[in-house]
Amino acid sequence: MSDYQHEVEELERESATAARLFDVRRIIGGLFVVYGVIVTIAGITASDADLKKAQDININLWTGLGMLALGLFFLAWMKLRPAVPPTVDELTGEPGPPAS
Repeated sequence: MSDYQHEVEELERESATAARLFDVRRIIGGLFVVYGVIVTIAGITASDADLKKAQDININLWTGLGMLALGLFFLAWMKLRPAVPPTVDELTGEPGPPAS
């Protein structure tokens, strides 16, 4: 193989790594999990006065659990369906081999 082909393959590997590293699902999921843990802890440690303000509904606990569930959903989605970077053919607009 030529040096050009080796460079293209190296760039494809780097592109795949960058696509996985900067996947927005990781950022959104991580932030929701962190904030969900914080809000859930605030809900667990809520006082009776806090509960009376919200008509005896522990809003922090329910919101925190919802945020945790959403964050874990995003992280599981990222794990089950990883981001696939575009191929060289897609970037250049050239037709690739026919799909079978």
